[in-house]
Amino acid sequence: MILLQAEPLDVGALTASFCAERSETGAVATFIGLARAEGGATRVLELEAYAGFTEKQIGRMVEEARERFGLHDVSVVHRIGPVAPGEAVVFVATAAAHRREALQACDHLMDYLKSRAPFWKKEHGPDGARWIEPTGKDLADAKRWDP
Repeated sequence: MILLQAEPLDVGALTASFCAERSETGAVATFIGLARAEGGATRVLELEAYAGFTEKQIGRMVEEARERFGLHDVSVVHRIGPVAPGEAVVFVATAAAHRREALQACDHLMDYLKSRAPFWKKEHGPDGARWIEPTGKDLADAKRWDP
């Protein structure tokens, strides 16, 4: 499942649903990304996406991860619109026969989402708004998965 939504994420329900009825899966890895206040510099994180295009690009990366790590299933649910500090921005779950594949695939997908997925992110704080670009660390983290 790949879903972009403006509504808050219910990570408990997402996790329970993802884990339900799995008789051959030995491991599920999840990652929940939260919006940070950045020491008071961010009051709201705003995410924009190009409907249809963003899901398609994420879908390409999900299919690559499925093949690369032998996944049984993947779920990516990402917020768009305004997100307050402390709220979940992204939920990624991967299912595999064994933990290493599930954990690596989850890490791989998060590196992609953080640095290469087509989202536009803006922080709104007491000093105004500013666009956010991937950091050098974000790019280096993603590069370690390149062939």
